[in-house]
Amino acid sequence: MPDAALVVEATHLAKRYGSRPAVDDLSFAVAAGECVGLLGPNGAGKTTTIKMLLGLARPDGGALAVFGLPMTPANAAAIKARLGVVQQEDSLDPELSVEGNLVVWASYFGIPTRAGRRRADALIAFAALEDRRGARIKDLSGGMRRRLMLARALVNEPALLVLDEPTTGLDPQARRLVWDRIRQLKRGGTTILLTTHYMEEAAQLCDRLVIVDHGRVVAEGAPAALVAARVGREVIEVQLPPDAADAAVARIPAGPWTTERVGDVLYVYLRDGVGAAPLLTALDDLPFARRPASLEDLFLRLTGHSLRD
Repeated sequence: MPDAALVVEATHLAKRYGSRPAVDDLSFAVAAGECVGLLGPNGAGKTTTIKMLLGLARPDGGALAVFGLPMTPANAAAIKARLGVVQQEDSLDPELSVEGNLVVWASYFGIPTRAGRRRADALIAFAALEDRRGARIKDLSGGMRRRLMLARALVNEPALLVLDEPTTGLDPQARRLVWDRIRQLKRGGTTILLTTHYMEEAAQLCDRLVIVDHGRVVAEGAPAALVAARVGREVIEVQLPPDAADAAVARIPAGPWTTERVGDVLYVYLRDGVGAAPLLTALDDLPFARRPASLEDLFLRLTGHSLRD
């Protein structure tokens, strides 16, 4: 039976497209009030998982429950009424104004026009779009459209907000403003499931991460704890001389660190700085940079450095 205390509960979830498994024995959960990041490279199964969560695709195996209800055709309408979704693609109505998009969207949830206008007023302020209330969508910047998409997703006061790469393509200022609004929602207790390719975004916003690859969970936990456990405290990036890379790698002594070579760069992952003197001596005549370990290091260690389309 689904756990009614969990907002999302996926158990051994599976989805195939022909002979290709897009999601393969995937299990994770989202508790009320959490912001959980669903991370992974392109083709890892994130989009398919989101589609199943939204009732847009049916699982081939396993079970999926939202708000304690199995995601079935019979329950889909009741579940969707309590969801808010910010999709990757801009789906705003270009024929309507900022306010019109919100009021019309409210009507889809059975919210009366007067109440819809009150909610629109509050959400326009939330999205910092007061001076663009009557503007057409074509006259909005990319950042304004993404903020309006977020505001629209909140019209029905959702119990679960699904953010699918909410800041893709935004400049740093617009991205930071969206982050601020997401933090406000977190402080208010909104449950959030977030997908993103920006590791800083995941580190800043998520209480817990579920990292997937090839349709399966490869790591799960709080961002800082995962980095400490799987990478360490520090990373040294060594630029290897192209004509003597193997010899340079062979000079690295054994110690309380691990190494990974990617082309002409050697990554040395230190659990802590203790005992690193012999390593630094070996690197003395090589160009290197020493920095704190990050979520990006964890992501690349778990899913590889190769480009995926």
